[in-house]
Amino acid sequence: MKRAGVWLFCACLVFVLAACSGSPSSTAGDQSSGNAQPGAEPAKGETVELVMYSWRPEDKDAYAAFIAEFEKRHPAIKVKFKPFKSTEYNTILTNSLTSGTGPDIVQLRPYAGTRAMADAGYLLPLDDLKGIREIPQSYLDAARGSDHKVYGVPLSINSAVIFYNKKLFADNGLQPPQTWDEFLQVCRALQQKGIIPIAQSGKAAYLLSITHSVIGISAYGGGDFVDKMVKGETTFKDPAFLDSIKKMQELAPFFPPDFVGIDDKDAQALFYTGKAAMYINGSYRLETFEKQNPDMPLDVIPSLAKEKGGDTPIVNWVDGSYGVVKASRHPEEAKLFMEFLASREFGQLFSDELNRVSPIPGVTPKHPLVQKMTQLSETSMVPFLMLVHFGEGTPTTKTAFEDSLQGMYINKLTVEQVAEATQASADKWFVPKK
Repeated sequence: MKRAGVWLFCACLVFVLAACSGSPSSTAGDQSSGNAQPGAEPAKGETVELVMYSWRPEDKDAYAAFIAEFEKRHPAIKVKFKPFKSTEYNTILTNSLTSGTGPDIVQLRPYAGTRAMADAGYLLPLDDLKGIREIPQSYLDAARGSDHKVYGVPLSINSAVIFYNKKLFADNGLQPPQTWDEFLQVCRALQQKGIIPIAQSGKAAYLLSITHSVIGISAYGGGDFVDKMVKGETTFKDPAFLDSIKKMQELAPFFPPDFVGIDDKDAQALFYTGKAAMYINGSYRLETFEKQNPDMPLDVIPSLAKEKGGDTPIVNWVDGSYGVVKASRHPEEAKLFMEFLASREFGQLFSDELNRVSPIPGVTPKHPLVQKMTQLSETSMVPFLMLVHFGEGTPTTKTAFEDSLQGMYINKLTVEQVAEATQASADKWFVPKK
């Protein structure tokens, strides 16, 4: 049963790619049915090692700094950070959990991914963990099981944004667009100058749904439409959602030639080398661009309004959490590390080291663009509809939508057929939340 649950976990998470120390001891068994309590220090003179799995090898240096700070406070606890390639992580984690020879702490894919692991009985609930209740409920929802208990400490918030090169805009006398019509005008002006307007890749289909999450707001608005979808008051065949797909179709001439066949790294290179003026993806690309071209002046557009003066909310989702494996031989010490992850001190370190938006309240980012995205997240935020609410099914409805968009771009599907395929997928599993 557990193995089936973890395989479900992996199946739920294929679209995110783009995302047990020994056998259970008596201590772990005592934790299996109750809520997690604050962690306890090891007995005097003992040293405990915690193994921590992640899918972020690129963050290894930052985690060395995080762990050093934790170990300074808890010298009897050592944390071994073991990151794996994102594309290999799910399989490695599955094998470790089913064999009982894996980590104490695991990075959890959000929403359906965490739910599958929690429902399979592999995680300890963390509802009573110090600091957990300070985190906004909408972020904790990414780390809940079907029993509504919290099984992970949210790590970071991703925002889907339009990155743009401020110098290219200024050199060509362009202002950042605020509406869909202005966006098209800017794209045409850039194209006439021989500049690729949008560095879009379509080879990995998940990139298309991220772009759609930003563009779609100019068609169906923001939170009100998402609420109607979640409550079952409308469907993917709604004229407003159809218009959002049509807008994606209208952007094709402003993407690189044969963009469906190019990798995201190639699209990124078009942007940071100045061959393209805009790039749409998650806020996590900020670090990439500043490493590749630290002199490029960057800014972000959160979304496009339906009309002049309209709302331009920012699209957010939780990019994973960390949880404690129930089979850990050191659950109390692992919970101490969870308390550290839920603290404002860690949130500040995380934001400062990696230029990411932290879910921990009270964090003040030092990077101006991260400050901007944090402020927007606090005042005008819309959840990533396809990931947060339609990331289930086999294949997931999100995957069905992304694959259909690819089909549209190679002239195999119409706008209406994309909507029909997406709704047909949702009809197989989605139950409206009244």
